[in-house]
Amino acid sequence: MIQKVDSSLDRFSSPVLGVFRIVIGALFALHGTAKLFGWPATKSGAVPFGSWPLWWAGAIELVVGLLVALGLFARLAALLGSGTMAFAYFTAHQPEGVLPIQNGGELAVLYCFALLLIAFAGPGAFALAGETRR
Repeated sequence: MIQKVDSSLDRFSSPVLGVFRIVIGALFALHGTAKLFGWPATKSGAVPFGSWPLWWAGAIELVVGLLVALGLFARLAALLGSGTMAFAYFTAHQPEGVLPIQNGGELAVLYCFALLLIAFAGPGAFALAGETRR
């Protein structure tokens, strides 16, 4: 029974991973546009051009998010995005409290590990570069 379910689910692992990559990449890119252009509208609006580290984080989020969503250099881009989110967590969130739920860092941790999964599992189906999971 369990083996039957496993084999049924295995057929869809590449397409599901591809959809996961597209959604994570698109959402990550939107975080970049919010920081760089204030769109979609945020409480704080756009950050000043070139300001460290938020403007640069926004630029990385936008570029990495687009590359990941499109499936171009997805593994490398996802690894860079994962590292960026780890840096964001440990510099901006972790000093405010030990646990992500205490310091507002849940999203940084989720993006960090979602992008790390894409870096190691591959982009799945629908990638423009034609990369697939090993």
